[in-house]
Amino acid sequence: MENQFVGISEYLTINEQLAEERYVKQTMEPMELLTSSTPYSVYNFHLPQSLKKNAEQLCWEYNQLPPGEEKRSREILEKLFGTCNPKTFVMPGFRCDYGFNIHTHGLAFINYNCVILDTSPVHIGANAFIAPGVCMSCVSHAMDAQQRAEAITTSAPITLEDNVWIGANAMICGGVTIGKGSIIGAGSVVTRDIPAGVVAVGTPCHPLRPVTEADKIDLRTVSF
Repeated sequence: MENQFVGISEYLTINEQLAEERYVKQTMEPMELLTSSTPYSVYNFHLPQSLKKNAEQLCWEYNQLPPGEEKRSREILEKLFGTCNPKTFVMPGFRCDYGFNIHTHGLAFINYNCVILDTSPVHIGANAFIAPGVCMSCVSHAMDAQQRAEAITTSAPITLEDNVWIGANAMICGGVTIGKGSIIGAGSVVTRDIPAGVVAVGTPCHPLRPVTEADKIDLRTVSF
């Protein structure tokens, strides 16, 4: 039987030809789509690959920095992110698609090995705590198998309002807003909006209970 294996480069060439043949020009150019606040669908071959390579290079440089290089790490983040609040702290292992679509609006602590696929804007409010292994993915694939094979992708923005805490290894999908002061449990998959002031957990993620005064730690038990 003849070997039917197709290498990745051949696969991409074939599908790029299909995309070119069937591509219908959007009302907005790729860069306008990428930075828009509305969901969109696009052949991913028409997205600006040079900008993706720039982000890849900056992420690589950032993740290679030795401890104590605060000035250089700040310079790289300011080049990479669209908006980088001075109180943005990102631990090593960070990856993103473009970077310019990521906006931090106050203190933001992004822990080890986080991934942000920012094919749409990602807004991170003040006092955000993002635990290790969190993935925020604006991008998704077509549900139809043939369209998926032809590299049609969809994208929608993600917003974390102020004072949000995302637990370890949680997944935040495109089109989601997480309300002010809410907590997302570790390992949750967030597929829809989460209201303000709740603890939300699960797959799919859902509100479990409100955050209340009873959740406050007794400061008399805290060592300063």
